[in-house]
Amino acid sequence: MPVNADFQGRTYPPTEPYGVSAAKIREFAEAVGSADPVHVDREVARARGYGDVIAPPTFAVLIAQQCDRQLIIDPEAGIDYSRVVHGEQKFVHHRPLTAGDSIVGTLHVDAVREAGGHAMVTTRTELATESGEPVCTATSTIVIRGGE
Repeated sequence: MPVNADFQGRTYPPTEPYGVSAAKIREFAEAVGSADPVHVDREVARARGYGDVIAPPTFAVLIAQQCDRQLIIDPEAGIDYSRVVHGEQKFVHHRPLTAGDSIVGTLHVDAVREAGGHAMVTTRTELATESGEPVCTATSTIVIRGGE
C-alpha cells in the first residue's frame, strides 16, 4: 500500500506529557559528547540564568519522534516502517528544554509527496509545556523507499 497522500494537512491530538529530567538530559549530553556543564551542573545553569540544567538542542528529537510515532503506526497512513529512512531534521527553539519541564507535542503532517518512486513525508511537531508555552518546533522529513 502506498503512503496515503490524503494525510497531508492532518493534525494529531497532543501526546501524553513527557517529563524532562536532569538524568535524561545528562544521559543525552553524554551520548552526543557535549562537554558544556550547563547540561549537567544545576549551579552552572542557574548562574547562566536558567532554572535548572538545560538540554542540548537536539534533545528535542526524543520527544518529537515519539509524536511522529502516531503517524507511523496509523494503519491508514500506509507507511511501512521497514522502508523508512530519516531524511532531514530541523529545530526552531523558542526556549531551552529544561529539567522539570512537562512537554506535550502536537503533530502536523505538512507534506506528502512522491519523488523518484519514493514517498516523502514532512511533519512538524509543536512542543509546548502543559500550560501551552511554546518550547520548540521540530520539522522532520522521512523517506519511505519505494519498491525494489
